Amino acid sequence: EVQLVESGGGLVQAGGSLRLSCAASGASGFTFDDYTIGWFRQAPGKEREGVLCMSKSAGGTYYADSVKGRFTISKDNAKNTVYLQMNNLKPEDTAVYYCNAAYFRSYWGQGTQVTVSS
Repeated sequence: EVQLVESGGGLVQAGGSLRLSCAASGASGFTFDDYTIGWFRQAPGKEREGVLCMSKSAGGTYYADSVKGRFTISKDNAKNTVYLQMNNLKPEDTAVYYCNAAYFRSYWGQGTQVTVSS
């Protein structure tokens, strides 16, 4: 069974940067290239929302308006890891961040907390 594990969260001041990682393990032959990759976040008292999506079928990357120009996604197939680079962080970015890999099946990580202080 595929497992996704996020890491890299923490406490940062507004204007700072963090890079989150999402590492896949547990299934031979798994590659993020076969999946649509998404990063989501959930703030206290709010619903989970999509941050960005790297689409397998459409071939593009789509960003929520709130993170455009600040967040980017990348992947390292050799390490079976995707990254979320977050720059110019704002207090409203505070949330638990989750990665997701989906294509017929959907896999979620356990989440990593990001806290941005003002």
